[in-house]
Amino acid sequence: MARPDPHSYNDSTQPETETLDWKARVDFHTRRLHAEATLTLKEASAGPLDLDTRDLEILRVVDAGGRPLPYMLAPPEPILGSRLRVELPAGVRQLTVHYRTSPTASALQWLTPSQTAGGQHPFLYSQCQAIHARSVVPLQDTPRIRIRYRAALRVPKALKAVMAASFVRREEHGVEAEEQYEMPQPVPPYLLAFAVGSLAPKELGPRSRVWAEPEQLEDAAEEFSGVDDMLRAAESLFGPYDWERFDLLTMPPSFPYGGMENPRLTFLTPTLIAGDKSLVNVVAHELAHSWTGNLVTNASAEHFWLNEGFTVFAERRILEALAGQEVAALHAALGRRALDEALHHFREHPHLTALRTHLTGVDPDEAFSQIPYEKGYLFLRAMEDAVGREKFDGFLRSYLATYRFKALTTEEFIAFTERELPGVLNRVNAEAYLRRPGVPVSAPAPRSRRLEALQRLRGTVPSVDAVKDWTPAEWQLFLEWMPADASKDLFRQLDERFGLTRSRNSEVLVAWLVAALRAGWEPAVGRTEAFLGEVGRMKYLKPLYGVLSASREHRGLARSLFKQYGERYHPIARQGVELILSRA
Repeated sequence: MARPDPHSYNDSTQPETETLDWKARVDFHTRRLHAEATLTLKEASAGPLDLDTRDLEILRVVDAGGRPLPYMLAPPEPILGSRLRVELPAGVRQLTVHYRTSPTASALQWLTPSQTAGGQHPFLYSQCQAIHARSVVPLQDTPRIRIRYRAALRVPKALKAVMAASFVRREEHGVEAEEQYEMPQPVPPYLLAFAVGSLAPKELGPRSRVWAEPEQLEDAAEEFSGVDDMLRAAESLFGPYDWERFDLLTMPPSFPYGGMENPRLTFLTPTLIAGDKSLVNVVAHELAHSWTGNLVTNASAEHFWLNEGFTVFAERRILEALAGQEVAALHAALGRRALDEALHHFREHPHLTALRTHLTGVDPDEAFSQIPYEKGYLFLRAMEDAVGREKFDGFLRSYLATYRFKALTTEEFIAFTERELPGVLNRVNAEAYLRRPGVPVSAPAPRSRRLEALQRLRGTVPSVDAVKDWTPAEWQLFLEWMPADASKDLFRQLDERFGLTRSRNSEVLVAWLVAALRAGWEPAVGRTEAFLGEVGRMKYLKPLYGVLSASREHRGLARSLFKQYGERYHPIARQGVELILSRA
């Protein structure tokens, strides 16, 4: 028996799934999916087949002819969930599992009408990364096994179901409608994604549209109107876009991430709608995943940097192409700040600060941080600096072509790099990035005229004229660089001059609130209380709950706010905040 992914029961000696045919009826009343999953294997087999499940109620398992197949659902393990072992008779290539999901499925969030923008209809969405697909479908939930799928979702007729797949048809049956989708390209299971709600589309370009609740649609369409320019810039850098469409779905406020790169339908937090397109770098990041992550995938969570390090590198190349090197350098500086925070957070678990991790017995959600993103980016930047941009671009294109629609490990990346760029790994001290904690002192550092100007203003109240051309990234850096001994009066003056407590830009607002709370500036507390009830994005929840719970004065408030707002957050976000509060 060999389990190559520590987060899956998949045994490499057993057959692999080739396609999934999935049918599900969405029941908002019971908060369950009543479903059947038909798995077609790459080859006929005999013997045990182990599938990943979490909190699924298995009703029966049958073969292609409807004959029952023996199965056993093991007791759940804390991280992995329950192994579903099906005994296959000789010659079986297809099996169907009939089941129901749990009302508390970790991949699903069921929203009441009052939690939506329109207030009239419920909303459901999925978030399957890293290992939550098993709470929706019984399958081999490891990114090393990619599958094609067809899906049919039955939903209330008044609602629309959208999927990260190609739309086939909608059929109406009485009070319900069935929405059918197909994913013709093989994808890892964590990219299974769907949403159901009151949704409307608006075209953005020949290959893109935005979906949103009708009340948000025009604002979302205006904010993301430049997506086709991004798509063309990305293709010029990384080659043809392989997914036909790049549609966007504006999520409810409880969505726990900035974005999720589900192919053909990227999910985006509504906190990106700032009114000035200043936060669309997140869209560039999710678009970059179309090549790095969706097209070429990490084989398990232990190699997550192969997704995110490459994607941050690609995102900043897109930003540089569209907005110039100075803007890309500002974002690189923000990334380095986030990396330093993550290194401090994991100071008692330094093994989690290497890029190549070992996660047996570790929940990938608890190991999640900016380290694979930003340390991975620095590693690739070091390689680019060592060989030159032209040569590195050729290497990147060869890498994408070689592993197209495949998954790989760090060790396979090393072997590929040694063939394509012999000696470069030694030149950049790759071992220090891949296998050692922390960041090498030789790691590339962002430099630009605008960064130098910001440094000179650190800890001051700048003039209105000095900041008139600042981007949100500059404001964020200015606030994150605030000296630890900055006075409360400094924060009062900054707010009087620039109205930062009223900022519509969530990145700027959170940087301001964290800095002001650390300084003990009490007027920031009220806005923090309100903001924690408005959003569910972990990037904002974690630092705000963290700074409140670190203060003896506000620790009780943090717990009270979580008790008040916790049910509005996605299960993944709740878990993250609970961990912060448990350490306080």
